Amino acid sequence: MRPVELVFAVGWASFWLYWLIAALSTKRSRVPWSRELRIRAVLAVIVILLVRLGAFRGHGVHTDPWRETLGLVLFGLGLAFAIWARVHIGRNWGTPMTQKDEPELVTSGPYRLVRHPIYSGILVAGIGTALALNWMWLIAVALAAIYFSYSATVEERYLTEQFPDAYPPYRRSTKMLVPYVF
Repeated sequence: MRPVELVFAVGWASFWLYWLIAALSTKRSRVPWSRELRIRAVLAVIVILLVRLGAFRGHGVHTDPWRETLGLVLFGLGLAFAIWARVHIGRNWGTPMTQKDEPELVTSGPYRLVRHPIYSGILVAGIGTALALNWMWLIAVALAAIYFSYSATVEERYLTEQFPDAYPPYRRSTKMLVPYVF
């Protein structure tokens, strides 16, 4: 394993470990599992099939140091942005498409830049991983983007119901995933 691969492995593992630990301090929530479980199951099956077929092995870009460096920078910035958003939203955070008891609308910090900064940060980190290690990781990034876009749409319907006066203006003034673009 090359040193850069080790950095990514440790970085992703640390990020997800932090994520699991941080999840213990959130407000109670409800997940409407019926519809959402289907999309999660389909994506899990696709990822398992890709891993079993070896899609992420042996297709490295054998990058120049500048690609590895740029990938590491994107990876670090993406994870830092996602963590900033997670810390900023605090106990209001929940897994995708959950409905919180006693929700609060958070529009400050990273949420003033995009409505779903956690998703944005994870996607940027994934692009950095693909750039530095293996172009096949773009498959995982694309699947995550599809899932996050779907999750964001479901979450926004819920937020519009919960905050009919505050959420629509926030939605109009702030892009979903990419500041000033989308």
